[in-house]
Amino acid sequence: MSQYLPGTASLLEDLDKKLMVLLRDGRTLIGYLRSIDQFANLVLHQAIERIHVGNKYGDIPIGIFVIRGENVVLCGEIDSEKEERVDLKRVDIDEILAEQKVELEAKREKEKLRLKAMQNYGLFFNADVLYLNKVKFKQIL
Repeated sequence: MSQYLPGTASLLEDLDKKLMVLLRDGRTLIGYLRSIDQFANLVLHQAIERIHVGNKYGDIPIGIFVIRGENVVLCGEIDSEKEERVDLKRVDIDEILAEQKVELEAKREKEKLRLKAMQNYGLFFNADVLYLNKVKFKQIL
């Protein structure tokens, strides 16, 4: 049984293990943890970026990847046995990128419709518009 290590020191136990790292921008990286420092900066070896769309996924090989610690949202060891039993279909890079593009466009269109509906109710979420409304409100007072 291992002893609890506080903070980033706990990642020392994961050196040379296969990890999945979720980044702040939404990307998922998988690779072998080779190095870590006091700021939780990570070095992944044989890294790939895994893209999920529905029940399909594709891997883009990256090689060695340095990750700034502040960009890590989630980090965990991958169980090789469970990884094999996942009900996801692996597809080639071109196919998953095309499907990701379609999915992102659909999300953008949905967000445009949502913002338009909110504007119809008088709600604005654009920072520039909010700033301009505050300036106009102060001028009225």
